[in-house]
Amino acid sequence: MPLRLCVFLGSIAAAALWLSIPACAEPGDEPLKLADSQLEPVKWDDVDGWAADDHLAAFAAFQVSCQTFRSAKRPEDDRPIYNALREVCRRAAAARPSNKEAARRFFEDNFRPVQITRLGEAQGFLTGYYEPIVEGSRFPNPEFHVPLYRRPHDLVAAGYKPGSGDFPNKGALIGRRNENSEIVPYHDRGAIEAGALDGQKLEICWLRDPFEALAIQIQGSARVILEDGTPLRLNYDSHNGYPYTSVGRVLIERNLVPREEMSMQRIRDWMAANPDEAPKVRATNRSYVFFRVSGLSNEGEPVGAQGVPLIPGRSIAVDKIHVYGTPFFIDASLPIESAKPNTSFRRLMIAQDTGSAIVGPARADLYWGAGDDAARIAGRIRHPGRFVMLLPRELDMIEAGKHMPLPVAKPNIPEAEVKKEEGKAKQQAARALDMIEAGKQVPLPVSKPKIPEAEVKNEKGKPKQQAGKTEEKSRAKKLRRQVGTERWRPRS
Repeated sequence: MPLRLCVFLGSIAAAALWLSIPACAEPGDEPLKLADSQLEPVKWDDVDGWAADDHLAAFAAFQVSCQTFRSAKRPEDDRPIYNALREVCRRAAAARPSNKEAARRFFEDNFRPVQITRLGEAQGFLTGYYEPIVEGSRFPNPEFHVPLYRRPHDLVAAGYKPGSGDFPNKGALIGRRNENSEIVPYHDRGAIEAGALDGQKLEICWLRDPFEALAIQIQGSARVILEDGTPLRLNYDSHNGYPYTSVGRVLIERNLVPREEMSMQRIRDWMAANPDEAPKVRATNRSYVFFRVSGLSNEGEPVGAQGVPLIPGRSIAVDKIHVYGTPFFIDASLPIESAKPNTSFRRLMIAQDTGSAIVGPARADLYWGAGDDAARIAGRIRHPGRFVMLLPRELDMIEAGKHMPLPVAKPNIPEAEVKKEEGKAKQQAARALDMIEAGKQVPLPVSKPKIPEAEVKNEKGKPKQQAGKTEEKSRAKKLRRQVGTERWRPRS
């Protein structure tokens, strides 16, 4: 994705809205920059469903994110929004909202609503994810024979030093080093499923079904219940460097599953019914995910990329262009109560996670919890939605507006050339109309006369006779061309 660091504030009227709000920016604050984004200020009253949400639940989720800001001894991010959120979290620590209305006032007092989309698009895009709960084994056997791997020792990322932090999940060259110490592509999914990592003792556990392994990699976490009942909690650790490809999209494009039927369950059913073709379809997603063991408890929710436990219905995974802890109000019609997208979803969510497939300024994965019910809902969601990002009032949006991209200037064409081109266009249009009119005057084919059957039979022999005569004439003409004109010669 091209990194166009810019902010588009919609219109002069929209920019004027900021002028009517007291600015709280500290002198010298840097302007807000978001890649490939356009921002349009809106009023709270224009955010559909805002007043009806449970802001107390959203405040609790926001407080969880604030723990990372308050525990950091020094700022861990140099982006302006990080420092601004830090200030909001400082005030949140002292806030004690007792009801939904008080929590809503906290958000309205400390944030400004801004609709965000990718440049040139009208809405964002939503998917869902969950924590799978599956059975597994510590050792391979005929029932459990599909491995889940920890990060290989030879997986490297450009600029990353072991122990320096989380392994990069995007934005870095990931692969393995060849004999010249150059980073080359790592084994892809097809190669790994065929045994490329065998013998390296990377297996964390073994699962029953290849689809379960794929689903866990897509979701990024899992609970694997081992033979003795021990719950093995797994979390995303790294991937092999290839971009994610949707297996569901491949099945649709190959006309193997109708678009309107697509879901995770439908993918599972297709793979179970087509065991010989399933590995080839899985291999189209060359990305492969590696895990780490995060615990042995069956309690609580998985930890997201921010380092805090996810909250079903309030946590979202976003692109890393955003700062964790940023609130987003999502407005969409989703297939929650049934397979049809007729459930109104209007809720304040907190960015607490990310994923290699989550790309774009208005792109979110909604976390639904663990188990089969969460899986059914998450697997159905692939729908557009409206994103309203809540920006801390500390940010100087007027300054950001000064850095908005301007339209490309129109070329200066001399007036004479413009008139000449207009004349050509008129002539072409006139010729086209003349051709249409001429086509209207072309006579239609004359209908064939109705001939009695007896006459038809008599006429059948004539073409053969006429053909014979024509053939004789043709031969005579050919002979004359070869011999030439006959000349009289006197006898000797």
